[in-house]
Amino acid sequence: MATVYPGEKDAVSILKNAFDSGLRGLKLHAHVQCFDMNSDDMMYIYDCCSKYNKPIVMHVGREPKSNAYQCDPYEICSAQKLERVLHDFPNLKICVPHLGIDETLSYQKLIEKYDNLWLDTTMAIAEYLPIKGEIDLGRYRSDRVMYGSDFPNIPYAWDRELKILKRADISGDALAKITHKNAIEFFSIKGESII
Repeated sequence: MATVYPGEKDAVSILKNAFDSGLRGLKLHAHVQCFDMNSDDMMYIYDCCSKYNKPIVMHVGREPKSNAYQCDPYEICSAQKLERVLHDFPNLKICVPHLGIDETLSYQKLIEKYDNLWLDTTMAIAEYLPIKGEIDLGRYRSDRVMYGSDFPNIPYAWDRELKILKRADISGDALAKITHKNAIEFFSIKGESII
C-alpha cells in the first residue's frame, strides 16, 4: 500500500509512481494526517485511485479521539462526510477500519447503500474497545466486511478476533467472505496465490 499526505506537492504523481510500481492501493489515516476527506486536495487523490482502479483503506472513523492528534477527529471524520465520497466516486473502493467504531450503525447502513464501501473488523469485534451494544456480524452485509487485525500493534493475542469470528452466528460462506474472499475482491487479487 502507498500513502501520501493530502495536499502535499505532487501527491498525485507520487501515487501514480507507486501504482505503476505495483503497489495495490492507498492507506490514509485522517487522525494522523489531519485531512478533511471532502477537501479539494482529496478529490484529486480519489480521482487518481479511481482511474487506476486502486482501493483506499481510509481511517475516517471518529474514534479513538486523543489529545496526541494535531486535529479533532470529530471535526474531520464522519459517516456522513464519507457518503459524499462514495456518491461522487462510485467506482472507487474504500474500506473503513474498525467497522467505523462509534458510528457502527451509520456505517452498517452505508454498506447496504453503496457497493463501493467495505468495513473491516480490526479491534471492533475483539471485545476490547468500549463499543455500545454487541456487534452482530450476522446483521451486516457479509460481502462488504473484511477481517482486519492491526497485527502486530494490538494489545491482545493475535488470534483473538479469529476465534470470535469462528464462534459468530454467521454462515460458513459469510465466514469465508469475511476472512479472505472479500479481501481478494477488494484488492483485485485474481488468479494469484494468497498463501
